[in-house]
Amino acid sequence: MPSSTVENYLKELYSMQLKYEGDLVPLGKLAEAVGVTAGTATIMIKRLAKNGLVSYEARSGAKLTDEGERKALNVLRRHRLIELFLVEVVKLDWSEVHEEAEILEHAISDHLLSKIDDMLGNPTHDPHGDPIPAATGEIVKRRLISLADSKPGEVTVARISDHSPQFLQFIHDKNLTPDTILQVIARDDIAETITLSVNNQTIQLGTSAADKIFVLDESV
Repeated sequence: MPSSTVENYLKELYSMQLKYEGDLVPLGKLAEAVGVTAGTATIMIKRLAKNGLVSYEARSGAKLTDEGERKALNVLRRHRLIELFLVEVVKLDWSEVHEEAEILEHAISDHLLSKIDDMLGNPTHDPHGDPIPAATGEIVKRRLISLADSKPGEVTVARISDHSPQFLQFIHDKNLTPDTILQVIARDDIAETITLSVNNQTIQLGTSAADKIFVLDESV
């Protein structure tokens, strides 16, 4: 099994590739996400490239190879299944599980992970709404848009992109957890707010918070 450091780089690079829509990820941005200097990130990326896990272009960036993506998806599968297990079975609060999963994802065996997967009924999404890759690497894809971009009408919360304990507690307090059905009443682009009706209560969110909440896109 690769070291935890290698796995963290692969996982972060995969997530950033989604934001860059498959283009090369600048190493400065990757270093910032991993929490290291650009020089340290460059050394690691060169090592990963030598091992066939990433493609690297000096002064441009890096992206995962097919083998690197396979390994990254395996790490994400472990992380997200552990998060769901900690919420559903251990009964930890969903705002606590990310940091715990960061530790456990590097230690759990594939055999135990398979047993957890079966126990949970082969779930497709974690507590935050992020997709759980199957053992084959397949991911259930959904069309999502941010709540900030939603038109007035009924929408279903699908994913929360900010996993910080403070934001997740805020989401819980506002009853905006995944699978919640709510009404978008109005958007005020000048005030940068969005007005919602949740469980017959009217609430107002800033668009910066609404940008981190994703709902099912049922426009097509």
